Amino acid sequence: MILFVTGAVLWHKAEKAIGPVAEMQAEKYAKRSSNEIISSVVSEFLDETRYTYSDFSAVMHDEAGRVVSVEAVPYNINKAQSELALRVNHDLKEAMEGTMEIPVGTLTGKYLFAGKGPRLKVKLCPAGEAEVSLKSTFESAGINQTSHSITAVINVEISSSMPMYSFVTEVSFEYLIAESIIVGEVPEVSRYAWKSI
Repeated sequence: MILFVTGAVLWHKAEKAIGPVAEMQAEKYAKRSSNEIISSVVSEFLDETRYTYSDFSAVMHDEAGRVVSVEAVPYNINKAQSELALRVNHDLKEAMEGTMEIPVGTLTGKYLFAGKGPRLKVKLCPAGEAEVSLKSTFESAGINQTSHSITAVINVEISSSMPMYSFVTEVSFEYLIAESIIVGEVPEVSRYAWKSI
């Protein structure tokens, strides 16, 4: 009975020491792996589609040439979001078949044991569907000039599992899709206008 209690206490202490380091290592691996995959997908998507600023926004002027609104092009925005989401989800599922090995000594968090001992395999897989949205941001770019940037925001949850542990890491990436400098004052309120998130 005493051996059982002592073993349970030691196991609890070991788990408290190893758990946070295991989570940190798994999170680091999940972020690095998903960043490589998603960056590759976005790069290929932009190469193939060749989207420009005018594909997503139309700057409207009045008769005097003043900017009256910046209107979104909903069809292209929705198409880009859905296409990118499909590609990201497909490639994440296809690519995340490998594993990473972490030495047990590294999980102790002690420098002396780092890289030592048997290796535990860490398996990654998407915990759900990646979410893709296009974000519009207006920023001052000088006197009477406004920078309008359109970025793709990709949020994904990656599940990391290893013997005795399982973690879910939330990862968010943002990529510039298009940008333009608008000369003239942009109205604060405009129907169908892009809004900064």
